[in-house]
This record gives sequence, structure tokens and C-alpha cells, in this order.
Amino acid sequence: MTDSAKARPVYRNIHVTQIVSYRLPPAGIVSILHRISGLLMFLLLPFVVWMLDNSLSSEISFDAFTNVFVAGVAGLPGAFVKLVALALIWAYLHHFIAGVRHLWMDATHSVSKAQGHSSAVITLALSLLLTVALGAKLFGLY
Repeated sequence: MTDSAKARPVYRNIHVTQIVSYRLPPAGIVSILHRISGLLMFLLLPFVVWMLDNSLSSEISFDAFTNVFVAGVAGLPGAFVKLVALALIWAYLHHFIAGVRHLWMDATHSVSKAQGHSSAVITLALSLLLTVALGAKLFGLY
């Protein structure tokens, strides 16, 4: 056995105490974040329905809707509402991009380790870059 194989142990069945030190590959991170983003979108569905209803009902409700992002609502500051919206933006973007990744892998039968790694890194990078860009717009940086 070579020295490089000995330097990097392979964990088959990890114990709970090893979870913190376990190196998860990018594809595993994307898979877990795909599930988390789906759950987050489901849990924030009432917020999405509220935003859609208030933004489309009338001009007055749209003004009240946009004011929530500045002044806040029900004791919550506007910055918190913006952070919730940013979390929703990230969840949607990551879930969508990861879903397209899965569809692409299914359609092209791309199941090699190298392709899975590169597509996972691209998924993470795209979702984070787009979230930062839309977050900058949400917080009024441009």
C-alpha cells in the first residue's frame, strides 16, 4: 500500500463523534444543502404567499409591502425581513441549480467522481454568487 493511501483514511461507518472531523465531498455538501433548501422553501411558503398577495393586490398594499422591508413588521426590524428574504433567495437559487445539476447528470449519465465533484463545485459557486448579487440589490448596494 502506498503512503498516500495510508495518509487519508477511509471512513465507512462513522461514529457520531467523528461527524465533526469527517471531510464531506462537495457532492455530499450539495446534496445536504439541496434538502435543507427544499425544507426552507417549504417552511417559508406562507411568507412567499404573503409577499405575492401584498405585492399584487393593489398599489396601497404594494406600498405597505415595500415599507415592511424598510420599517419592519410586528416588532421585527426591516433588516430581519430582508434576511429572511435573502434566505429564501438562497434556498430557491440553490435548489434550482442543484435540481438542474441532477437533471443534467441523469440525462447525460454523468456519474463519474470527477464530473460529480466539478458540477458540485459549480453548483455551490453559482448559488452563492447569485445570492450575493441579489442580496446586494436587496440591501440597496446598487
